[in-house]
Amino acid sequence: MLAFNFFGATEGGLFDINATLPLMAIQVVALTYILNSLFFKPVGKVVEKREKFVSDNIIEAKNKLSEVEKLEADLLNQLQSARTEAQRIVSEAENESDKLYKEALELANNEANASKEKARLEIESQTSAARDQLSKQADDLSELIVNRLILEK
Repeated sequence: MLAFNFFGATEGGLFDINATLPLMAIQVVALTYILNSLFFKPVGKVVEKREKFVSDNIIEAKNKLSEVEKLEADLLNQLQSARTEAQRIVSEAENESDKLYKEALELANNEANASKEKARLEIESQTSAARDQLSKQADDLSELIVNRLILEK
């Protein structure tokens, strides 16, 4: 066998150059190829798929978040519009009830005034009838007194 003797080492030493070194180099290259083919490429593909899946999910989540924010803003606008409309309706209802209350009060006052006027006219009529009757009775009584006085004489 041919052996190179570097640094004055004996045969079978650490730096012997023989067929073992190329064989080991071929084994390392073959092992690297096999590991690359059987392990690193499939694992890399799975990792890439997972990264793509996560990336797609993040993008989809961002899109859905922006959509949710848009819907939330729309719902807030609708809620504000509904509140404004409700306040307007309540205000109109209060105004209408005030108007009806005032109309009912005015109607009640008018009816009370009409009843009062009717009662006043009836009292005046009864007072006038009573005066007429008293006047007639006074006339009758004075005539009776006059007749008695005339008869006594």
